[in-house]
Amino acid sequence: MNRATALVFAVGALAWACGSSGGTSASVPAIADADAAIPTADASIPAADAAPPGFDAAPPLAPCVGKSTPKRDDTWQIAFGADTRSFDVHVPATYDPKVPIPVVLNFHGYTSNAPQEVLLSDMNDKADTAGFVVVYPQGTGTAQSWNAGACCGDAAAQNKDDVGLVGAILDVLEDRLCVDAKRVFATGMSNGGFMSHRLACELSTRIAAVAPVAGVLGVTTCNPTRPVPVMHFHGTLDPLVPYGGSALLKFPSVTDTFSGWAKRQGCTGDAIETYRKVDAHCQSYRACSQGSEVTLCTVDGGGHTWPGGTPIPTLGYTSPNLSATDAMWDFFVKHPLP
Repeated sequence: MNRATALVFAVGALAWACGSSGGTSASVPAIADADAAIPTADASIPAADAAPPGFDAAPPLAPCVGKSTPKRDDTWQIAFGADTRSFDVHVPATYDPKVPIPVVLNFHGYTSNAPQEVLLSDMNDKADTAGFVVVYPQGTGTAQSWNAGACCGDAAAQNKDDVGLVGAILDVLEDRLCVDAKRVFATGMSNGGFMSHRLACELSTRIAAVAPVAGVLGVTTCNPTRPVPVMHFHGTLDPLVPYGGSALLKFPSVTDTFSGWAKRQGCTGDAIETYRKVDAHCQSYRACSQGSEVTLCTVDGGGHTWPGGTPIPTLGYTSPNLSATDAMWDFFVKHPLP
């Protein structure tokens, strides 16, 4: 069985597991959604603003001392509470142990795992070309999950302190690598998307910006200490995390999640369309407190998939007209911690 086939098989199991939990398929009208700084060379509308400055435009950071160069791909472990937890770390070849480097945390979905998230998001290649470390934490329980509030599995049922775990992982990363602490970002698929939403609520002092994919806000209380930039990706025909929400599963709708973040960020005015190409389109609130931004990218007819990532036919349509991985990195570049 090759790696792509293994991914399809495993995520097919995810579809069965989540479907058996009472998830319903939603066929709701597509709405305009948000995104920022996505390439628009062949889009039907011009870019909303100029390309953002890169990291080299920021004030120079003090060099690190005493850091070593780890393996480019390795699995690290950490003792947390009564558990031993693991996370896969991908370090680009350009890593210099004296130069602070950004980090992206990429959380897998329910019943999936870290290696499958590598394949699904194709983020290692982006990390190599753009120059950042990508970290794939491993969930807990028999079905491998994250406690993101309303979702999912053993982690939520047992009220695992996964926010505390992320803080501990960041401590280890900062101890062993030359990390740019102002440029630590989070994303994830499905349950991992829920988890990145939760981190924006509860770890806003350390997470600069988040970009959930196919996951909504699953906690009822969300009071970040600062406006956290959010870029959300979702398909209108997602069969597991319905675009229109699910009262049974206590999942809010995508539009309520989007407007809720805009309200928390103190955004004013209307969301503007910032990207459109065939079935993919985005809207952004850009007049937000402290230079924050809230973006929603929708794929009309899209399934429970990663736009531009590895297609999973059992979970619906994957659009080739928007790369979530590329778009979120452009978004992250614009939004370090203040």
